[in-house]
Amino acid sequence: MAYTAKLREFPGLPADLIAAAEKRFCATLDKDLGDSLELVLKAYSSAAESGADEMSADEHALASAWPKAYEKAKMAGFHDLGGSDEAYFEVRLG
Repeated sequence: MAYTAKLREFPGLPADLIAAAEKRFCATLDKDLGDSLELVLKAYSSAAESGADEMSADEHALASAWPKAYEKAKMAGFHDLGGSDEAYFEVRLG
């Protein structure tokens, strides 16, 4: 399943820099998670909604991969942009 990633809350950034940041973010996520991205993100969302104690060990392992992969991708996306305390990448499946 495909996904989209949009840079949010980074006002004043030109469209070409936004597109480049989103491309770097996605490339890093794809490299780190590959075909398991959908499973990892769904497991993480499930853990956030219902709690990790209600998950199997496999689901917990999948869910725990998301924060590390997201942070690495976020750092790649923000490379050369500086930072913004409110800025983040919104990831959606579909």
